[in-house]
Order: sequence, then structure tokens, then C-alpha cells
Amino acid sequence: MGNQKYQIDRIDQKILSFLVKNARMPFLEIARECGVSGAAIHQRVKKMENLGIITGSRLLVKPHTLGLNVCAFIGVSLSQANRYPEVVAALTRIPEVVECHFVTGKHALLLKIFCTDHNHLMEILISTIQNIPGVESTDTMISLDQAIERQVWVNDFPSKETSRE
Repeated sequence: MGNQKYQIDRIDQKILSFLVKNARMPFLEIARECGVSGAAIHQRVKKMENLGIITGSRLLVKPHTLGLNVCAFIGVSLSQANRYPEVVAALTRIPEVVECHFVTGKHALLLKIFCTDHNHLMEILISTIQNIPGVESTDTMISLDQAIERQVWVNDFPSKETSRE
């Protein structure tokens, strides 16, 4: 099924817009908003999951509630581009690394990490990331505040309750 070109229609987009806002929204409520049956919503969501359009739903925990008070972005330069797979494999084993992107520009990788404090960040940088074979250098930016946090943008559809006004 993975190679088929699947066109997302307006109902699929509507379903996604509700699930992006609230992954726990009951299918029957979505069905009511979309004017279709609960079974149709279930089938469409299952199809989008099977095609990899929806890759799951997750519970989001605010890092600071776990004592992770420092968020940092680290640009990583590699000694050789072909070291990418082994460097990423090593980074995968570091729990503080929550995102790793292969990027264009000055660095090969951009990491997002969470640490308890600045000493923890320094320890992760010096004792872990900078010791990975293939890592040439790092450039760290500490996040002072996350001004925006949201899911990927999906066309927004007002609910029937709010559109009646």
C-alpha cells in the first residue's frame, strides 16, 4: 500500500485538523463535525495510519515538570560526511537528545536536547557528544524561552458548534 499515491480529500483534512488539535477527540464527535459515520472516520484514520500520513499520537510532557530546565540546540560538524550514519547511531543512545536533523548550512546536524541544568549540558557536550568519533565540533545555543509550540499546520475547519453563531 505504501507506494500508492493517496490524495487527501477535504474530509481527511478535516479529520486531521481535529486530531492535530486534540489527538484524544472521540471519533464519533469528529464524525458529527464531518457529517459522516463513526465507522467512516475509523476507516479513514486507519487508512491514513497505514499509508504513513498519521504516524501515531503521543502524550506530550512539559520537560520542566521532569526537572529538564535547559533546552539547547546544538549544531554538529562532522569530520567526514560519510560518518553521518555512525554519528546518528551514537546520538540515538543519548536520552537527552530529543531531535536530530540532517541540515544544510554550516553544520551537518542540528540537535535539540533537554538537560537538568547548565552543568548537565556541559557534561553531555564534553563527555558524550564531543567524544563521538566523527564529530569535529559543536556550536550550542541555549533556548531562553519557547515562544511558539504547535503541531504541523493543517487547514483549520471551525466546528459546527462555533460556526452557528
